[in-house]
Amino acid sequence: MNESNYKTLGLDESSSFEEVQVARKRLIDECQDDPKQKEAIEAAYDAILMERLRMRQEGKIKVPDRIRFAEKSAESSASTPRVSLPTPQTPNWLQDWLDTPSRDDILWPSVVFLALSALAWFAANSAATALGFAVAATIYFINRKERKFWRSLGFATGGLFVGVLLGLAFINLVGQPSLELSAERINAVVGIITMILLWFVSSFLR
Repeated sequence: MNESNYKTLGLDESSSFEEVQVARKRLIDECQDDPKQKEAIEAAYDAILMERLRMRQEGKIKVPDRIRFAEKSAESSASTPRVSLPTPQTPNWLQDWLDTPSRDDILWPSVVFLALSALAWFAANSAATALGFAVAATIYFINRKERKFWRSLGFATGGLFVGVLLGLAFINLVGQPSLELSAERINAVVGIITMILLWFVSSFLR
């Protein structure tokens, strides 16, 4: 054993557990205003307990069962049932629709819809064509996940309808004169907003 730990507590190796605990409590009370000394006392106390624990495990000494060691604390905490807090439950019907996409499930739709958005913007007269391809891509990406064509068609149609409404609402909110866009450019803006929504539908729904 390390005799310096006992000397810190004013004890020797023959001291009982009761004497170790009493000495610790007395010294801690005496050095309330000296954090460093208090820390040294706690460290010496912990070292003595751990050393005696090791000796007990080796059968060299007998330790009262009421003495608490780190291992017993771990055992008691492991045996104590953990109370888990209730977590919000997602409705079953929504769980059936939502997807946890992989990297590829996000990457490839992103590439496709980005290319179609670029086509709609730089070739404004092709916005409707690009939007048609976007709907077809949405059906493909959703259908390949679980092979449910009609659900894919429904999601794509719904995304198209909502996307166009959002695009028109954006144009009306900002104001066409302030945008200074031609009719073709306005169609391109509506198409791009719709494709952003279709990308989300393709990536996160199934």
